[in-house]
Formats: sequence, structure tokens, C-alpha cells
Amino acid sequence: MDSHRAAFVAEAEDGITDLNNALLALEADPEDAEAMDDVFRVAHTLKGNAAAMGYEGVSDFGHALEDLLDAVRQGDREVTPELMDLLFEGVDTVEAMVSEIADTGDVSTDPSDLEGRLREMEEHGTVGGEDGDGDADSGTDASDADDADADGGDEDGGVNEASADEDPESSEDDAEDISVPELPDAAAALDDPVVYADVTIGEAAMAGVDAALVLQALDGQFGEYVTVPGPEALEDGEYDERFDVFVADADPGVVAEGLGALTQVESIATGLVEDGEDGEDVEHGEHGEDGEDGEDGDAVDDGSEAAVGVGGADDADDANESAKDDSSSNSKSDSNSGDEIKSIRVDVDQVDELYGLVEQLVTSRIKLRRELEATDAQSDTLDELDKLASSLQDTAMDMRLIPFSQVSDSFPRLVRDISRDLGKRIDFEIEGDDVELDRTILTEMRDPLVHVLRNAVDHGIETPEEREVAGKEPTGHVRLTAERERDHVIIEVADDGGGLDPDQLREKAVDEGVKSREAVEAMENEEVYDLVFHPGFSTAEEVTDVSGRGVGMDVVRTTARDLDGSVSVESEPGEGTTVQFRLPVTVAIVKVMFVDVGGTEYGIPIKSIAEVARADDVEEVHGDEIVRHEDDLYPVIRLNERLANGGATAAGPGDDDPTDGDAAGGDAAAATTDGGVTDEGMLVRIREETRQVALHCDAVLDQEEVVVKPLDGPLSGTPGLSGTAVLGDGDVVAVLDVVSL
Repeated sequence: MDSHRAAFVAEAEDGITDLNNALLALEADPEDAEAMDDVFRVAHTLKGNAAAMGYEGVSDFGHALEDLLDAVRQGDREVTPELMDLLFEGVDTVEAMVSEIADTGDVSTDPSDLEGRLREMEEHGTVGGEDGDGDADSGTDASDADDADADGGDEDGGVNEASADEDPESSEDDAEDISVPELPDAAAALDDPVVYADVTIGEAAMAGVDAALVLQALDGQFGEYVTVPGPEALEDGEYDERFDVFVADADPGVVAEGLGALTQVESIATGLVEDGEDGEDVEHGEHGEDGEDGEDGDAVDDGSEAAVGVGGADDADDANESAKDDSSSNSKSDSNSGDEIKSIRVDVDQVDELYGLVEQLVTSRIKLRRELEATDAQSDTLDELDKLASSLQDTAMDMRLIPFSQVSDSFPRLVRDISRDLGKRIDFEIEGDDVELDRTILTEMRDPLVHVLRNAVDHGIETPEEREVAGKEPTGHVRLTAERERDHVIIEVADDGGGLDPDQLREKAVDEGVKSREAVEAMENEEVYDLVFHPGFSTAEEVTDVSGRGVGMDVVRTTARDLDGSVSVESEPGEGTTVQFRLPVTVAIVKVMFVDVGGTEYGIPIKSIAEVARADDVEEVHGDEIVRHEDDLYPVIRLNERLANGGATAAGPGDDDPTDGDAAGGDAAAATTDGGVTDEGMLVRIREETRQVALHCDAVLDQEEVVVKPLDGPLSGTPGLSGTAVLGDGDVVAVLDVVSL
């Protein structure tokens, strides 16, 4: 596709989305003059762009749409359901023609019949006479609307917009000055010059492990030092996201670079202790909340003080600060000479290619560092490469992020068409459409979200008559929300419909042979709701064109899991149902902890880990091994035995409850450990919201960012494995899926 056609298609797709939403606003309030102006403006732009590109068929059809809209705007025609159906059908036709232009460059659709009906509506106010025959012809089928939605969007458009400007929040200088404190008593004997370092770890899942790795780096790179609080307290995680370090006979810049290169360190500020007593300040880099782009201090005084930010956009700020300073006057003069281009359109294939190169760079960086470590070599250049590679990685990943609105903008039209087809009244709300996710995740999640929305409208919301009998308002409510939560995005589809009846679900499960009568009677309601994800399971009393065929919710869960996410259902009979997705913001490059299991290295995603501790508190209860945390019991899974028995196959592909394998693993462990109590090895406790278990391994090795490749072919979907990572020495390490293990 040439650049002019690609630009036309991209702008036309955006215009179609805007036109759909503006028509929905007009349908909701025919007196909304602003909505009417938006509709007319977008339609006029589409028509003009098509004419400029030489697509006369699209332009002529757009002219018929524009004339009908002008008649509505002038008050000659009223906004009726028949008129709105005709307009929406016209938008669908324009979308189909634009899709053909994107694919072949030509238009094969013949819109003459619909164009005639548009002209008839403009002249007579109806189609086919007063009996409204034309209304049946022009009604938009919900499934057709869904197909039209699927044809558009990111896949066909093939463009992603990358901003050339920095985040305005990141561009502000929010540096905070701190003073170098006096030496504590414990550091009085340190040799001069003494360097003070303010080390910030930030919010960490394993604060003690992160601090221990910093102490290990201090032992290896410097001589004597003192920390406040002391090493034992740090290793126990007893500090509030930051701590002080006093290093003997050192240089501030060297300390900053040495500790700043550690991935555990969010930011570090250093300075000579005697300088601090004179009242001089050091710039302290502040990191954005939850690891997002933040702000760093810029000042570094004559080599005696340094500020180094680690992670995210801070790295880019530090690595490129001097270049920014040198070019600031030139950029200002350039911007004064004319309007500066603020953004560019980039083909998604180019973004994906860049991301692939960054993945290779990350792997090569890990390989180089491991080779140097094997020779006990130190390299400041490698530390600088680490920072630049991390910055490039963050930038490339941010370029793949697109707002949730890229998908959600088509949903109001979808809900409108389905509700109209079913004779229901629905108020549809969207919140958080500015939340950003990886393009791949949004692309994969579009169809599951469509299916869940269709279910909410078809099965969830009752008819106006049924709602009035139940004491509800005739108009039902469906709400779609997206919210950022650290490195995940929570997407919810909630309705105030009839909800799910757990007893009905139990009966269906027994009737369809999904579960036995004894099994469903023993289930809590929360477990019963998960039955809707079983293949072929459906609560619909009859099959409709919208849903009820029992071929969708299992695919919804599979898609979420393939994206390293999850989906759950909550419901209250008579009150409504909520389907919640928990998805990662980005994919591919993740931070993992490496553990040793019988001499083999495995990776566990850091985001799944709550705590790491020695295996000296393992107990045996009813023949199973457990470890206590506060008031909760965590079953112990011995990785050595679970992985030796075929790698997490204890649960089995056909086992709906992967935790059933815990007991088997515990029994096997108890049989080989003299009562199931051991003080050897390490326990990795998994976050409760992910899975309430503790994984036993021989040793915890290290943590590192790696490129995770999903399993393909026969290995795809293997329980217990989420993918593989290539390490610096060329070894391939399996990354564990703690949910299905």
C-alpha cells in the first residue's frame, strides 16, 4: 500500500469510528446540536477525502449521506429509528468500501440500492411508503455489525501512532534536593574520602532479596562500607523503599555508576560527606509511580557529586542529558521558525521489527555480561550499555502501547445494534479508555471482549417488561472499565441484569456431564461460576443469533491465559454479573527470578512472587506439606519432584482444577523427606491472588530481565510452562507458569 492510500485509509477508519459515536450521541439526544454538527463534519470530511483520492464511488455515496444529514440538521427530517438504522447501514457500507481500498486499492461494493433509499428518506421522510417496509430492509443485523467491526481496526489500518514528544509529566523537572548527612557513629572509622549514597529500591515485591543483591554488589566492588539500617535489617526487608550507604575511600561518580547499574536500584544520589556538612545539596532522581516514566534531577557538580536514575524513562533522561543541553538552543530556534511536527505515523510492521531487534539486543546484553562475569572482568562501558539498552527497550515497548479506546470505540455501536435487535433498552458506559496496553494484547482481546459484551446484552440484561416486574428501571446498564494496576490492566464488563443462578449452573453441569452431582454440591458459588468457562457449557435456554451456542467462554479464558493473564466471573442472582480480565500491560520482555531445581535452572516471573524464604518452616498436615503465612496455609509444591514427573503434568491437561495436583505433589514429597519437614532449600511463596502455593527449590540464583518466547507447536499449552528464555550463555531456560504448575 502506497503512503497516500495508507494515510487515507487510516484517517477514514478514524472518521468511521467518530461517525458511529456521533450518530449514537445524536440517537440518544436528537436535540444535541453539537452531536449533529460532529456527524455532518465527519461525513463531509470523508466525502471530500474520497473525492481527492479519486474514489468517486465512495464520494458519491458520501454525498447522499451528507445530503440526508443536512436535511436533519435543517429540521426538514426528524431523527427516527428508521432514519438512524439507515444512517448506520450507510456507515457500514462506507466501512466496507474503505476496507476494500485498504486490501486492493479498488472498490467493488455497489451501494446504488442503499444510495437510492437514502435519497428517498431525504425526499419523503420514509422508505417504501408509510407502511415502513424499508425499515425492515435497512435494519442492521447485529451479527453483520459485528463482522463489520471485525473488518476494521488496527489489523487493516496497519498504522500505529508514535509521539515524537516526551511525556509532559516526564519533561518537568521535579527533582528534589537532599543534603548529605553527617557520618553516623558506626561509620566514624571509615577512611576518607567517604561517599554518601541515597539508594532507592522503590516499591518491591521482595525488598529483602533486592537489598541483599545491593549488599553483594557493595562487597564485590568497594572496600569498607556502612549501611543504615544495618545489613541484617536490610536483608529482612526492614526499610521503607530506600536506605543510606556510606562507602570508604571512594569517588561519588564511581559509587553512583556501580550501584546504579543494578536492576534492583530505582535511583541513587551520591555525594562526599564533607561537602554535605558545608550545606551543599545533591540532586536526587525521583522515579514515577509503579515504575512508570518519572523525573530525574539533572545537576552533577564537577565530578564530586552524581545522580544516576535506573529504569524506565529515567535511563533515557540520564544517558541523553548532555545531548539535550547541547541542542536546546538549536531546537528552540528551529521551533520558532515554524510549527514543529509533533507526531508521525509509523507502520506497525516497522514498530514490530524494531521491537524484535530490541529483543535481540536484550539477549546479547545478557550474554556479554555473563561472559565478562565468567572472567571476573569489570567494565564501565558495559554498565553504560546496560542503561542505553534499558532505555531503548522501554522506548520500543512504549511505542507498542496504544490506548484502550482503539478497541473500545467500536463497542457502543455494537451494543446499540444488539440491544435494538433484541428489543432491549441499554445504557452503555465506558471508563478508562485512555489506559494503554500493548498492541498485541489489545488485538487478541478484542474478540473475547465482544463475546462478553454480547453475553451481557443477550443473557444478562432483561427485557424492559421483565425488569419492571423485578422492580428495576426499564433501561439496563452495561459498564466497561479499564484501570491500570502496577504492571497489569484490569478490564471489567459489568451489567445489572438477572445474574447467574449457581443452582442452575450446578444442574446444567450435571446434565451435561461436566461434573458429578457430588462434585457440584461440594463447590462454593465462586467455583460454580467458573463452570461457564468449560467448553460447550451454556446457560442459555435457547440459541439465538447473538449468543447461547456454548462455544465462546472457553475461548475467552484460553485467550486471556495465552496472554499471561486471567479472567474471572462474579455474580449476584437478580443483581448482575461482572466479568473481570487481568492482563499484563506489555508482553515478551519480563523480569524473572532464576531458581535451581536439581541442577537445572528455571525462571519464575517476579510479578507472581510474594516472598522468598528458607525452607525451615515446612510442616506436615494430614500427609501434605504446608507452610504458614500469617493466618493462611500454603501447600508446598516441590519443583524437583513435580518437574521430574513430566514437568507439571500432575494436574493434567484435562484436569479443571490444577490445585488437585498439590496433594499428589505433597504426598510424594512427604514420602521422601521423613515426615515432610525439611530445613534445606528455599521456598518461593506465590502471590495469593495468583495462586496460594509455595514452590520449593534447591536455591535462588538471581533475577534478570529476559526475552520470553511462547511455546509453539506440540508444546503449546503445556501445563506448568509459559515459555522459554535464552540466556547469555546460549542456554534455554524454561519459564514456569505458576497457575497451571
